Amino acid sequence: MIELSFILGLVILIFSVVIHEIAHGAVANSLGDDTAEQEGRLSLNPLVHIDLFGSILIPLALVLTSSPILFGWAKPVPVNFFNLNDRWGELKVAIAGPVVNFSLALVFCLFIRFSVFPEMMSVFATIAVVNLSLALFNLIPIFPLDGSHVLFNLLPDSTIEFKKFMISYGTFIFIFFLFVYPGTGWLSNVIEIVFKFLVGY
Repeated sequence: MIELSFILGLVILIFSVVIHEIAHGAVANSLGDDTAEQEGRLSLNPLVHIDLFGSILIPLALVLTSSPILFGWAKPVPVNFFNLNDRWGELKVAIAGPVVNFSLALVFCLFIRFSVFPEMMSVFATIAVVNLSLALFNLIPIFPLDGSHVLFNLLPDSTIEFKKFMISYGTFIFIFFLFVYPGTGWLSNVIEIVFKFLVGY
């Protein structure tokens, strides 16, 4: 029997990754690229964003394996970086998703800290932890995570071969990091530290 806490966590995760992707598309739209808007991806309807693997199967596998963190992803919103009218446009688009997730986590951590609606504390904690997980996980500089785009924009042009290598093999590195090498163990510790700091524990 599926526990209610799992269903709640999955619902929160789905809407959090949807908001994450909308943030990418909205920032791209504000900087001159309306691709996401034209394809109907600036929508809160989760059906247009859900990725079977990243939004359902990965979270389910994490729960079944008693993973200390819960994360996933939605279908990336389409962005044509050549349409952006800002020198740092790609970086701004990349960072938008994690910033929105961290902002949501901060709001609900403050709700907990100041005992706003105390009967909802467990729900607020789930929202905060899921969004902290998404923000921090996506900032890991491995392609295709958002952190890789941030890194690429900060590196000098002379590192073009490194960028090509990461784009070509990033998916394999990501899978190794996620499933072969226990690369997310430290992340759960960081999430716990940040959460406790924000709620004042």
